[in-house]
Amino acid sequence: MDDSDAASGESGGPYAPARDVLAGEGLGAADGGGAADPDPAVLAARLDDGDPLSGFADRYHVPDGVLYMDGNSLGPASDAALASLDRVVDEWRDRLIGGWTDADPPWFEVGERLGDALAPLVGADPSEVVVGNSITVNVHTLIGTFLDELLAGNGPDREEFEAADGTWEPDGGPDTEPAVLVNELDFPSDHYAVRAQLRQRGIDPDEKLRVVPSRDGRTIDPRDIEAALAAHDDVGIVCMPTALYRSGQLFDVARIADAAHEAGAYVGFDAAHSAGAVPHEFGDAGIDFAVWCTYKYLNAGPGSIGALFVAERHHGLTPALAGWWGHEKATQFEMNMEYTPAESAGAWQIGTPPLLAAAPLEGSVELLREAGIERLREKSLALTDFLIALVDARLPAVDVGTPREHAARGGHVALEHPDAERLSEALRDRGVVVDFRPPNVVRVCPAAPYTGFADVLEVVDEIEAILKSGAHESYATSEGGVT
Repeated sequence: MDDSDAASGESGGPYAPARDVLAGEGLGAADGGGAADPDPAVLAARLDDGDPLSGFADRYHVPDGVLYMDGNSLGPASDAALASLDRVVDEWRDRLIGGWTDADPPWFEVGERLGDALAPLVGADPSEVVVGNSITVNVHTLIGTFLDELLAGNGPDREEFEAADGTWEPDGGPDTEPAVLVNELDFPSDHYAVRAQLRQRGIDPDEKLRVVPSRDGRTIDPRDIEAALAAHDDVGIVCMPTALYRSGQLFDVARIADAAHEAGAYVGFDAAHSAGAVPHEFGDAGIDFAVWCTYKYLNAGPGSIGALFVAERHHGLTPALAGWWGHEKATQFEMNMEYTPAESAGAWQIGTPPLLAAAPLEGSVELLREAGIERLREKSLALTDFLIALVDARLPAVDVGTPREHAARGGHVALEHPDAERLSEALRDRGVVVDFRPPNVVRVCPAAPYTGFADVLEVVDEIEAILKSGAHESYATSEGGVT
């Protein structure tokens, strides 16, 4: 049995009742013997009592009276994250500049050290992951790097893929300008960055940013990615998310990577909405690069440092955005005017790392590794199974916009309602923190480290009460503010 089977609870385990209630006839239905399914409150209590991760909630800080369901936007502070931040602040106060070499551990290699800690969560070798910059800056430098490779005639090089032979040879000839393939449901900032990098090279993004459409406005069918690659020989980079920010659809990373390399294109992913919640295997999937933030499921604080993955076969390339912190460490302080990239993902660091934006990550990732990414994923799927089953049973005016299949579901559930914006505001006023995404989505994220099944039930209770009473109707949309 592979990890996906384990995460789905196919072998039973403490979370199996949540899977079973969604896979069966739902909450409140009758089985063949006429007995009703468990009362939701009884089922929630049973799941919480048997939850091996329940103790972790006490190590996170959520205000009393708040049901926090927005960890897909900003994770809460943990004791461990605050402790590692406090330690670095103390080192700054006590050691001043000496902290770069004399702190414990020294600040100098913070990017590589935290990259080592993150690598197991994304299925990478330590040298392939580094923290640095911000997520959008990392999109800029990695898209730019691989565009430069294409313009130099260098394509992806991956064994067993005939077109990925290390050369860029579109049918139009070596002078063909490369295109970048994205999708229409991406987080907009990725498109902004890709367009900027195309323009920087004199390439018209209106012609060369190719966008895969959605069939349903919620998800992207991988067959449409494959069809776009078959239709456009000039695609040199495929840039997709691991999970869609609005619907929470989880992408098949390995399938997309294979399709890209079969077409002779590089492939990279934005893992912002899955890193820390979903175990990835970037190395086994054969992808070329990835970026993610650390303030969502990694719980490292608002605006915390970005992270990136670059496959070992690309180490030694000169980044599109080079800076002194990406220089090889052995000669960094010789202050040579010619840049020598580090022989690792560390080359894609740019400037001096912001220590106070990196420090909380040390503690937060230790906590996630202690819990275990596979166990966190198993619980996350159970929480969202339970949430979906409750919505099906009790909220007839609400549609679930997130795929129900475990393999296609990330860490949050998109609840669709015509008055989603007003509903989200009413929930916040009742202590349920969710977020709204236009035009009709309330995102609910029962994050595994600090959310219980009773919390999910209480959220649905609140939604049901608001919709039945019409309480949300007293709220105005964003054009008019809240009354």
